[in-house]
Amino acid sequence: MALLHVDFFSDVLGMSVNMDVLLPQQTQGQIGMEGKGSQGKYKTMYLLHGMSDDQTIWQRRTSVERYVSKLGIAVVMPTTHLAFYTDTTYGMRYWTFISRELPEICRGFFPQMSGEREDTLAAGLSMGGYGAWKLGLGASETFGAAASLSGALDMVDDYKVNIERAPEESEKVALFRGIFGSAEALEGSDNDLLALAERLAASGKPRPRLYAWCGTSDFLYQGNRKAWEHVRKLGYDLTCEESPGDHQWKYWDAKIQDVLRWWLGTDLDLQ
Repeated sequence: MALLHVDFFSDVLGMSVNMDVLLPQQTQGQIGMEGKGSQGKYKTMYLLHGMSDDQTIWQRRTSVERYVSKLGIAVVMPTTHLAFYTDTTYGMRYWTFISRELPEICRGFFPQMSGEREDTLAAGLSMGGYGAWKLGLGASETFGAAASLSGALDMVDDYKVNIERAPEESEKVALFRGIFGSAEALEGSDNDLLALAERLAASGKPRPRLYAWCGTSDFLYQGNRKAWEHVRKLGYDLTCEESPGDHQWKYWDAKIQDVLRWWLGTDLDLQ
């Protein structure tokens, strides 16, 4: 595969940002790794990072390049800082960037990337799991599937538990209020995934296929169970899994392989 480190300007954010991109390459002479090209447009996975990380983290903590090398798909790994993939109350439009501007920029830079929603997946972990489901539910015309690993899927409850009980002067309170505003402003808004799922279900627009995994010892587990039940009742095509585990990379490295198999409908050995 080709690995590209891309520095570019975002008009939406008004600043330079970064993304790492994996592109398919047909190879024959690599030792210990198969490289597969693509006969047509590339299916594309937008792979999102969590709170403490950036666009490099999936390459540093997992073998994602090795997993996708034999699939002939592209992977876009953008940095979105600590913004929860949201048009924040402090004025930075990260949701508009990730949902609209970034796919357009990627397809302009790399015309082989498919523009079909069925060929476009959003996936991520923790904060990125929230962002992935948000892309599927809030930009379903672009993203035909969304996968969350240990995602913060019940943001309203997370806010109430972790922010409203925190000391007023804490940095966490300032951060989350800067992103979402108050709990009252968050609940029922497009930043509330449960409400967003209800609005999409009522709209008649195409719905994404959804996938989720969470470890049973993860601090986000109960919020995941609540979100899974909610979207199931709304009739979404949901595949959800749970297993022993908490919030760490050894699980996400394994589960991103399951995400790829689920999305592509294959039981291919990605190891």
